[in-house]
Order: sequence, then C-alpha cells, then structure tokens
Amino acid sequence: MIPDILSTPRTARLGRALGFRLLGTGSWVPPGVVTNADLTRLGCDPEWIESRSGILARRHAASDTATSDMAVAAGEEVLRSTGVDPAAIDLLVLGTFTPDHSIPSTACLVQDRLGLTAPAMDVTAACAGFAYALVTAAQFIAAGNARLALVVGADTNTRFVDPEDVGTWPLFGDGAGAVILERVADGSGPTPGLLAHALGADGRGAELLVCPMGGSRQPVSVPGITRREQYMRMEGKAVFKWAIRLVEDSVRQVVAHAGLGLDDIDCFILHQANARIIDGARSALGVTADRFVVNLDRYGNTSSGSIPLALDEAFRAGRVGPGSVVVVCGFGGGLAWGSAVWRL
Repeated sequence: MIPDILSTPRTARLGRALGFRLLGTGSWVPPGVVTNADLTRLGCDPEWIESRSGILARRHAASDTATSDMAVAAGEEVLRSTGVDPAAIDLLVLGTFTPDHSIPSTACLVQDRLGLTAPAMDVTAACAGFAYALVTAAQFIAAGNARLALVVGADTNTRFVDPEDVGTWPLFGDGAGAVILERVADGSGPTPGLLAHALGADGRGAELLVCPMGGSRQPVSVPGITRREQYMRMEGKAVFKWAIRLVEDSVRQVVAHAGLGLDDIDCFILHQANARIIDGARSALGVTADRFVVNLDRYGNTSSGSIPLALDEAFRAGRVGPGSVVVVCGFGGGLAWGSAVWRL
C-alpha cells in the first residue's frame, strides 16, 4: 500500500550556515557512453525513454570501477583546479548510497587515496546525498571546526539497478562531482555561504525506493538473489508525484527563509532525476528555462553525483561564479530531501 505522503507532507528543518565560499569544483564520469539506442537489445524503447525522462544517454562504470574510484577522480580534479594542497583539507564528507563496502566507509578509502589528513565520513541520503553532505560540511565550517572542506557526491547506480527492469534501468547512470569550501573572514560585501537550507525526511515513503536485500534486515541469501532483491525497487509514479510537489514547496521555502525572491536567484540546480520533474517545478515557480542547469540528457540520474556534476559544468562555463546566488535541491529515497540558497 502506497502511503498518502502528498496530502500530509512532512516539514523540513530550516537553518543557515554562513562564512564560506566555493573555492572550486570538479567532476568525473566513466568514459563508457550508453545511448538509448544501445538499450534496445534489453527491450527498452528509445522513444519512450526520451519522452518519459528527457534522457538520451548515460555513463556506465566499467566492472572494475567502484564509487571510491569516481570520487577520487572528482576530488583530484577539484584539487588540481584550485591548487589546494591535499594536506590542507581538514574535512571530507562524501554523499553516496552505493558504497564500495558496508565497512569501511567509502570516505575513508577516498581520504587515503587523496592523501588527506582529515576526518572523513559517508552521508547516506540517496539522491539527496550531496545536499545533506553540503549542509553537514557547511555546519562544520560555520562552527569554526573546519577551514577547507572537500564535499563529494558519487554513486555507481548501475550496480544497484536491475538491468531486467526496463522501466528503471534506462533512467540511471554513474558519476561523481566534488567541491571545495573555504572559510572566509568577515568582509565588507555580502556574506557567502548557505543563506538558508532545509533538510527533510519522510520515512513513510521508505518502501517507494528501496533495495530490499543486503542490510541487517535481510542479509544476502541465495533465495533473495533468485528474486533479484539485491536491486533497487522503485514505485515510479508515486515518487514522481511526490517529487513534483516537494521541489516547488522546498524551493519556495528556502528562498523565503533567505529573505529573497525567486527573481534574486541567478541559477537553479536541481537533482537531475527526470526532465518532467524539472520542467514541472520550473513551470510552477514561473522561472524561465535559461536559469536552470540541465544535463540529465547526457548523464541520466547520477543520484548523489547529479548536483555537483551540474554545478561543475555551470562553474566551468561561467554561468555561476563568486557572488552568484544559486538554489540547489536534492530529493529521493528515504524519502529524503535537501534544498539550499547558496551564495557562492
């Protein structure tokens, strides 16, 4: 039975975290491009995929590529582009729901390979993973407990989505993005950071997006594998309806909490789940398409990787930069969501 999460939605916790700037961005996606036409051999209809999701292609990781490999590559890119010494990073927060192992955390593997001397932790909030990781790192900086934080979003979705599920398999891809946040002293100009953020969760919708097997509730077993319970199961229609309403409400909420109007926002970067969700939210908000960053047509849904991937593209293209006011919004399994008004 699908819970009525639309008529009685949960509220989010609002807050702020100021005093840091975006020092730089980085990203990495696997080189293997899989087009809609490539999926016809699995019984997928290319036209249906495009019309239902807006996706034309996605990236699939090679069999020897894990989430930590993509996170390390994205981290190396942002360290290179900013010129930051890895030894100066004093916090690593990694958003992912597709870890290399149940133990140790993937963040510890990334920390070691990047040569960091810093606490490292995974944050698991499915497709809201990067938003949760961003707010977590921002709080450390705002409290004076970190000066340079590396925040990564990375997911190897193709390990957890069933290739035989033609309604879900085409929607997901693999990828990673990373940012470095730097604490700044009080200045004469507008204070950078999260002018407002909202984090929320609604466990009533837990069964709408779930991998049944592999945890303490249902350890791996041969009967479970036979039933393909190691893979994600998604109630697509219910999640779609929830997301459409959630995104509009959450964006309006954080913008108002920041004391701004929608016209004050330079750029909107939503989780790249589905073009119809993004278009629906844009239409409901009354915002023109040119103010939204969209790359899901090339990458599909990369879960925790989607927002930092899109941010990296916008940053490199000059669409956003120091002083830009950006709205980010992640949403997905849990159900969980996170939105923020971010002055870069």
